[in-house]
Amino acid sequence: MQQHGLSPLMSNRAVCVATLARQHLIERAEFPAEDMVSHLVGMQAQAPFPPYFGLWSRIEKFRPESLSALLEHRNLVRIVLMRGTVHLVTAEDAAFLRPLVQPIMDRDLTQNPLHGRALADVDAAAVAARARQILSEGPLAPADLGPVLAEAFDGVPPASLVHAARNLLPLVQVPPRAVWGKSGHVRLCTLEQWTGLALERNPSHSMMVLRYLTAFGPASVADVQAWSGLTRLGEVMDRLRPQLVTFTSEAGALLFDLPDAPRPDADTRLPVRIVAAFDNLLLSHADRSRVISAEARAKLFTPNGVFPPVVLVDGQVVGQVKQQVNKDVSTVVVTPYRKLSKAHLAAVAAEGRRMSKFANPTAAVHDVTFTEAV
Repeated sequence: MQQHGLSPLMSNRAVCVATLARQHLIERAEFPAEDMVSHLVGMQAQAPFPPYFGLWSRIEKFRPESLSALLEHRNLVRIVLMRGTVHLVTAEDAAFLRPLVQPIMDRDLTQNPLHGRALADVDAAAVAARARQILSEGPLAPADLGPVLAEAFDGVPPASLVHAARNLLPLVQVPPRAVWGKSGHVRLCTLEQWTGLALERNPSHSMMVLRYLTAFGPASVADVQAWSGLTRLGEVMDRLRPQLVTFTSEAGALLFDLPDAPRPDADTRLPVRIVAAFDNLLLSHADRSRVISAEARAKLFTPNGVFPPVVLVDGQVVGQVKQQVNKDVSTVVVTPYRKLSKAHLAAVAAEGRRMSKFANPTAAVHDVTFTEAV
């Protein structure tokens, strides 16, 4: 292992504790949902409801109606951002981040396995202009937008044209999509029309990196690139380095951090937490060993990128959960990845019941069951 210059060694445990502290997964916060979404620089939201559970994990006495109201009042939006995936972000952050991640969208226009060939000879600017014109009359479902676009682009599949519009324009998914207790298909609208905000003209990569470190640090250049989906951020980190502190990870990577960011003692007690499906905690570092071992990762992640909520014990993923509702009985089923102590089983069960009561408050019975370790 190579230690970088005068950068002190930081144990994997210490990195884990620091990250969980910033994620508010050691002590829950008492500030509003909008502030937490802003602090986290958004929450991955390709499925409608995991962000509700992500906030439940982090905010004391969180109520889902508060997030629904923020979506309906247009304070928060769902839009494709980091890594080319849908994120729940503040409207201001959508305007800030969307231009920064445009290279991801541009690359996907030509490399997407489903749509790249169909779009190879299409005038991208013309698609963007026509889509913007169509959506100026109000939100549309992709299935409705595609055929109207296809009228102007003979021979191009409607679905490919919608995909192009998604990459070329800042399109948000509008309510009732992702409103708690409701169902809603995807309907698209431009960010400008939905919120009244224009995209920032000169957004700062440096500010993006600093905000990432606030929520996910300490982190390497490879980590911030894994989170964002962008490349060549080493140049940004080099510019920022005079105002940052550095450490060396157990694997020999150079970790950057904000001088005043919380870095609790490595011996800090870490409570049991259930972390939502698709949570960025598990997706925002190139080296994910701070919270999940290679063995647990192999059990959790599937080829299609879908993964369920997970259980953290002592800061590490030790299993996964699913919810079942049968009449008036709400059950959280825990599948451990290894044998857990009686104390840990009791703590996981308590957190599971808490989750069940959040998800299904009207159920008469809230139960937690454990399967055999896998």
